Amino acid sequence: MKKFITSLMVLVLTATVMFAAPKPKIMVQNVSPYMLANTPVLVPDSCITTGLSSVANGTYVYLSVMNVGDTAAVQTSTWTFNSKPSGSVATLTSIPSLGWYKFLADVKGVYQVKVSITTSTGTKDSTLQVTSSDYVGVGGFDGVPAVYPNCMSCHSSMPEFTAIFDRWKVSKHGTTFKTNIVSGSSGFGTSCFKCHTTGYDNKKYVLNGGFDDKARTLGWVWSNYSPPKPGNWDTIKNRFSSLVPLAGIGCEMCHGAGSEHTMGGDTTKIAIDYDAGACSSCHDNPWRYPQVAQWKNSAHGIGDIFEGRTVADSLRNNIASDCNRCHDGRNQIDYTKKTVGGPNVFTPPTLVKGDMTKIACATCHDPHGNTNDFSLRNHPSDTLANGYSYAFTGNGKSCITCHMSRRNNKTYIIVKGSFTSTWGTHGSPQGDVLMGQNFATFGFPFISGSHKNIGGACVGCHMAATTDTGTVTRDKVGGHSMNLHDAASNFDLTSGCVGCHPGKTSFDDFVAPDDYDGNGLTESWQKEVAGCLKNLRIALPPVGLDSVNWQLIARDSMNLNLRKAFWNYQMITNDKSLGMHNPALAVQVLLTSKLYAVGVQQNGTEIPAKFELMQNYPNPFNPTTKISFNLPKAEQVTLKIYDITGKEIVTLVNQKYAAGKYTTDWMGTDANGKAVSSGVYFYKIITGSNIQTKRMVLIK
Repeated sequence: MKKFITSLMVLVLTATVMFAAPKPKIMVQNVSPYMLANTPVLVPDSCITTGLSSVANGTYVYLSVMNVGDTAAVQTSTWTFNSKPSGSVATLTSIPSLGWYKFLADVKGVYQVKVSITTSTGTKDSTLQVTSSDYVGVGGFDGVPAVYPNCMSCHSSMPEFTAIFDRWKVSKHGTTFKTNIVSGSSGFGTSCFKCHTTGYDNKKYVLNGGFDDKARTLGWVWSNYSPPKPGNWDTIKNRFSSLVPLAGIGCEMCHGAGSEHTMGGDTTKIAIDYDAGACSSCHDNPWRYPQVAQWKNSAHGIGDIFEGRTVADSLRNNIASDCNRCHDGRNQIDYTKKTVGGPNVFTPPTLVKGDMTKIACATCHDPHGNTNDFSLRNHPSDTLANGYSYAFTGNGKSCITCHMSRRNNKTYIIVKGSFTSTWGTHGSPQGDVLMGQNFATFGFPFISGSHKNIGGACVGCHMAATTDTGTVTRDKVGGHSMNLHDAASNFDLTSGCVGCHPGKTSFDDFVAPDDYDGNGLTESWQKEVAGCLKNLRIALPPVGLDSVNWQLIARDSMNLNLRKAFWNYQMITNDKSLGMHNPALAVQVLLTSKLYAVGVQQNGTEIPAKFELMQNYPNPFNPTTKISFNLPKAEQVTLKIYDITGKEIVTLVNQKYAAGKYTTDWMGTDANGKAVSSGVYFYKIITGSNIQTKRMVLIK
């Protein structure tokens, strides 16, 4: 037997080692203007990069590696070239302070980079193709025909690309240069060109076919036409027409320089930016352009967090029901391209853990443009899991599409008699809480607040303007950080609140009208909700402890009210606003859920005119009886059972109640759950303003 057990342990340990294995993912790192200015080791390179695997010839490529095969950290990494273009003298150089490697793409062509990583679970290799190209321009813009090698000289015959082009050519990305040289501010000049044209040198001087190189060849010089005025664009069209394909934020600003791709159409020689790298080349330059700096402080953008890393590969590719569509930027983009009941515009690739990308700029905004505000992407559905439409929330729809429960409580709670650790709302239900939807009710509806009517819903508060330049919270709250609280400075951004709540400078200023959690203090809504959450935790199994055990709830699979209370606990907990999205509703939900968790039922929504303790029914009884009481106002209520000698048997109720009519059951047991003997018993209710006692008889 010992031999068998030993062999079994060896087998288990061997299997663990076999199935835990590293998998390197090579990441091309971007360098933004802000990063370059604030990272001394990058300053000598003087290079702004997009983080794409297709790069402009003559620019630096920055690389790092992470292990996506398991959770083991990378201990060592060895970098080499498998191949590089003829004539290249590129070498891979370490940047220890960043954990990166870099090389200069000094010749056009393909560089095959190899990395070998070692972790505590093994060693593994991976390769990445980096393509260095010159710029070729879009072509076909504003009536100037596309000529090879312009992008649209080939793609104009492909319907999916002409549809994209038709949106881009009227978007701000497409028209920004044209607009600014004609009617822009007097300050618009060559320092702006790097972010308003394609391929204009950004810090590092390189000859690679960008706007500046083409303008120099053609003899177009801005000083001959500045300041912006009518006629400037017509001059370019009529006298310098080959400059037009580069005169805007074109394809290659987001997909990488394309000359190598145009020679045969090899799609491995062009890239798609699902991250924020390409955008950061222009939108990460505070104070004027802080969008990416703000995003990096958001829950989506912090560090090297990939939200889809914990999603199983088997759950990644079912689009609408795909877990990863809200954990992976690339999958969410594929989802937005799907029309309701129809096929995807592009067939989504089979994505695995190594393909994961952050929830970044392009996840929410379509860089090709559309008719929505800020080119926000369209979504195939605008209904919550319970069927409630949130179409009225405007720009907030982009948030709610993921920040909602994935399950309909009305069907899920009843059907799911068996539990797992993932039982419940499954998701971040901020949208549900904001709109007062999808809570488990107990025979009557909850009353929702009016925050759902805030313009833009989530956007109206969470994307309010960040604080002024020079403040410690600048770009850490509001804007694309989407944060309303900065923990380091304990600062609350209330600028989205003061229109209706003037003078509020902190969430602590929003004081609840009553002591809902029964701790003797009337505190802020957030503290009251936190207290009510604690009270519900204590009421849920294991009863009496400040914790929740789903296994114990699962054992009582016939107790529908217990499951409803657990669902509601998750809704308010996972909302993470501590009630601020819908404060009065949150308190209603938690107080009511606690009542039903401990066996107290609220009888409708009628508010009684006077306090009353009813005679128990039935009486005499065996083994269960019901005790009802009416409260004309919110009060702390204690209801206890005593035997004929005056000895306390059990406390049935001890909490704060809203005004209403309530019923609880006594099962004829003491505080330890032990059945009591036949006899006369008394039940006594104590509130802040009333004390009543009544007699009952248990007959076995």
